[in-house]
Amino acid sequence: MCLRIIWTVKNKRGYIDVIDLKSDRKKQKNMRIFPGQLAKTEQVELLKHIENALEIAPLFTPTMPRTGKAFSVRMSNLGELGWVSDQQKGYRYQPQHPVTNKPWPQMPTMLCDLWHELTGYPAPPEACLINYYAPSAKMGLHQDKDEDDLDAPVLSISLGDRARFRLGGTTRGGKTSSFDISSGDALVLEKDTRLAFHGIDKIYPNSSELLASSAVFQDGGRVNLTLRRVTKSKSI
Repeated sequence: MCLRIIWTVKNKRGYIDVIDLKSDRKKQKNMRIFPGQLAKTEQVELLKHIENALEIAPLFTPTMPRTGKAFSVRMSNLGELGWVSDQQKGYRYQPQHPVTNKPWPQMPTMLCDLWHELTGYPAPPEACLINYYAPSAKMGLHQDKDEDDLDAPVLSISLGDRARFRLGGTTRGGKTSSFDISSGDALVLEKDTRLAFHGIDKIYPNSSELLASSAVFQDGGRVNLTLRRVTKSKSI
């Protein structure tokens, strides 16, 4: 059955609904995308923050639980907690880098401000995943469900090459739709889509010049920043 993306903009909150063309019934709602949220100068500034942070917390390659298969992305984290995965202990959050055993670098104020502006969630983010996609990397469909606070949204910010984003429902194997996200775009998963399966089908190499002069990301590609609230806030 054919699917299409419908964009409904209300007060700068860009709701995306996936519509079944045959029945015109809404299949997904409450995923918001903010095209071009970051200007070029802001992207450059944010990338510099990331490059500096990776001097303290270098990229590492996570592995799958049980199988030990390596992810095609490399990653690091910012904030009080960082998401990691390995064959022995599986998916989890921890306060230190799995290789250096040092605390994660702090999140820059710029990211915290974006969290409050775009999500409106009263508690601050505790983790910012840094996923680096080389030009050939991808990410299979998955849910973000390792957090205690599943009421908190997930904020994603793209830097670098354009990518093909795929969004499904809350059960594996259901209908999906896909669309491109570009450098400077922000995306919020919340409410109905907070536990939706999602992933990255492909990267479009050389579609952005942002990473071209980077000493850290010499092969180009894409950096994705994912801000999450992990623990339940006592003040909410």
